[in-house]
Amino acid sequence: MPKLKAKLPLLGHLMPAFALFVILFPAVCFARHLDCGSTFCGNLNISFPFRLKNQPPHCGSPVLELECENNNRTTFVGRGGKFSVQQIFYENYTIQMGSIIYVLNCTTLIKSLYYIEASRCTIKSNTSSSLPTSHFYFLNGNTDPSDFNQACTIEAEVPIMIDNIIGMSTLDIYKKLLEGGVIFLRLFSGIICLLALVTYKWRRRHLSMDDRIEEFLQSLNNLVPIRYSFKEIKKMTKNFKDKLGEGGYGSVFKGKLRSGHHVAIKLLGKSKGNGQDFINEVASIGTIHHANVAKLIGFCVEGSKQALVYDFMSNGSLDKIIFTEENKNTLGWKKMFDIVLGVAQGIHYLHQGCDMQILHFDIKPHNILLDENFNPKVSDFGLAKLYSVDNSIVSLTAARGTIGYIAPELVYKNLGGISYKADVYSFGMLLMEIVGRRKNVNAFADHTSQIYFPSWIYDRLDQGEDLELGDVSDDEKAMVKKMVITAFWCIQLLPSDRPSMSKVLKMLESDVELLEMAPKPFHQLPLETSMEVHRCENSNDEPSTSLDTVTITSSNIA
Repeated sequence: MPKLKAKLPLLGHLMPAFALFVILFPAVCFARHLDCGSTFCGNLNISFPFRLKNQPPHCGSPVLELECENNNRTTFVGRGGKFSVQQIFYENYTIQMGSIIYVLNCTTLIKSLYYIEASRCTIKSNTSSSLPTSHFYFLNGNTDPSDFNQACTIEAEVPIMIDNIIGMSTLDIYKKLLEGGVIFLRLFSGIICLLALVTYKWRRRHLSMDDRIEEFLQSLNNLVPIRYSFKEIKKMTKNFKDKLGEGGYGSVFKGKLRSGHHVAIKLLGKSKGNGQDFINEVASIGTIHHANVAKLIGFCVEGSKQALVYDFMSNGSLDKIIFTEENKNTLGWKKMFDIVLGVAQGIHYLHQGCDMQILHFDIKPHNILLDENFNPKVSDFGLAKLYSVDNSIVSLTAARGTIGYIAPELVYKNLGGISYKADVYSFGMLLMEIVGRRKNVNAFADHTSQIYFPSWIYDRLDQGEDLELGDVSDDEKAMVKKMVITAFWCIQLLPSDRPSMSKVLKMLESDVELLEMAPKPFHQLPLETSMEVHRCENSNDEPSTSLDTVTITSSNIA
């Protein structure tokens, strides 16, 4: 007699078992992979940050890889087992998943707490005595199929609502199965006994919602920042034993996670307001994932105690390379040029690689970290602001940044609107310091001993003189010249005269002979008196300024 296929109806919409509504990330940073696009598994749309197993790696995060079974069912395999993906809500960044139970058909009786007997009836074939007897069992979905008893085969994988299932009647359990989805069972002839008396003893340990979310976050390999307790922070740092540095925002300590991974923990001072701004910043900046942006692993907020947990960068910050005498010659020009390219790519990602543009407002050597291979990471988003990509001009209540890197329009509001061009200016000043291996001095310095490096180097280039680089190859000279020309375009006084970071990257990657020399910065400064100055919100350990008015005359223009 042929096998029968029984289809159990779908009652209402699918209500998954562990309904994990996990915030993947706020509306800030869906990276745009235009060559990937969307794909479908059944009726489910699969887009970045998710990807199917058969898609290229760059189409989504490897920890958010999904499988499409039989072209109509989407599953996710994590540390907690196998889950059925029911819906992905891209508009509010949540995912709904259901726990799976296996329906097994076994040819022998299985005596195990994990194999839950689904029926007290056995099913025998009427046509051949050689066919084995069938015994049906339920098995938890976190069991790997390779660990199944060899006498068993999978008849179905069923999403099911399992909350409060202990003590339920057989009929109620069966209703839950019906609500779980469509079940296909291939059975031998005979009467199906699933509605018979079933002893359903679930042996899975029930986790609280917080534990489930934490487990899911861990399975995502910290894709979303984890919230730590202050007790955990103290344990990571061995009670703040190894201090790495200190600045205006607080102190930085070296720590270690339970996995052995080294981290840098920034213990912050007092935050503004009730700390909500800090939470919002962590939730947004923490979702950025780029090779040239520092990764935020987690954070801590307990009253006035606040901390940020970052990946540890073994080579420290860029300022220690270019400003410290003993380290100035540590890296050659080729490596320094690679660092410049990496920083430019990181800033470009912040400006144009996300659904929201992120303006850093504090690009400087101190905030460029270097990993073990001297790959640069843009860090310290304490002054960063998020804006819509449609906003070409943004509003600020106060200037922000570090003196020597602050774009002029952040101080003198009649120079033009504030935009991503402020970061471009700071990047240009950073370039100048990399080339000069020294700090830039204020352009309006009164003392002749305080030489303004950009002005000095511009004059040398303009007069065709050597940049005094020492014994370097022609290729290295070309690299340095490209950095200098690019820097001069970046530090133009008017924001409208500066390039975007995408244009900056093109300049750095092009032939130096094709680059046009920029006008000398500060020559076109408007000669207006009593120019209004915003108050300056400073960062870190650099000197700050707070002025009500300033008078500009032709005598103090560089």
